[in-house]
Amino acid sequence: MIESTFEISEDLVRDLLREQHPDLAELPIREVPGGWGNQMWRLGDELAIRMQRMDTGPDLQLKERRWLPILAARLPLPIPVPVRNGAPSERFPKIWTVMTWVEGTPLDHGSITRGDHAAETLSGFLRALHEEAPADAPTASAFGAHPKDCTDGFEHFFRAVAPAELADGIREVWGEAVAAPAWEGRPVWVHGDLHPANVVVADGTLAGVVDFGALFAGDPAWDLAAAWLLLPAGGASQFFDRYARADEAAVRRARGLAAMKSLFLMSMGRNGDRGLPGGQPNWGPAGRSALDRVLKGL
Repeated sequence: MIESTFEISEDLVRDLLREQHPDLAELPIREVPGGWGNQMWRLGDELAIRMQRMDTGPDLQLKERRWLPILAARLPLPIPVPVRNGAPSERFPKIWTVMTWVEGTPLDHGSITRGDHAAETLSGFLRALHEEAPADAPTASAFGAHPKDCTDGFEHFFRAVAPAELADGIREVWGEAVAAPAWEGRPVWVHGDLHPANVVVADGTLAGVVDFGALFAGDPAWDLAAAWLLLPAGGASQFFDRYARADEAAVRRARGLAAMKSLFLMSMGRNGDRGLPGGQPNWGPAGRSALDRVLKGL
């Protein structure tokens, strides 16, 4: 396998297209900033190429290839849909995928100014997504566990970046999540990794959802955390009113997960400020504002 430091250049991308999809090889190519597990390249106006970078295996992209075309047909927001498969080769011994491009600005580089509209849009998207998943759907792994099984991750991020003046409030929210009853319904489709870098905005509201590498069948609370992570102050209450499927236990689990995810964003932001590999400086402010919303509740 290639190392994570392997340079993925425009010339390499174009050569791979010429070898495997020559009809696409002359379209304009430009790198998309950001990305962690995968590096993205725009291909013309309507397509993008998803290149494995930090991801150590092909499973996440294979999962997207298998399920996104099925889910896209019933979701009310655009999502990336795989249209061509790239195979490993001597030049690049990992898989890569050509997907539809979802137009908009990633929320970690943009903002939501139409909060009511965004709350309604997010609730509609998740109501459509959170349908019972088939028996062969991918199961939960690190994403999807009950908060009580995520204590090590929470403690890691808490010790790293939790503001001292907020520590008691954060621990209270997390404790309520850990003590909440588990999801007892049938497993539903869950995006699993909704945070500001994995949604795009346009005209002040949500315009699309990307990066389904964490997709699994299980507890929807992992997505309901997005009410605090994505929406402006006050948006969580509007979201849950419109979503109308979450009981008290689900809200408690979701709020605790939102606290942990906020700390994760802050940790990635701090790493970016320090120039560490994989750090994302703009995630820090996004995580800090989300944490404030989490502590205010609904």
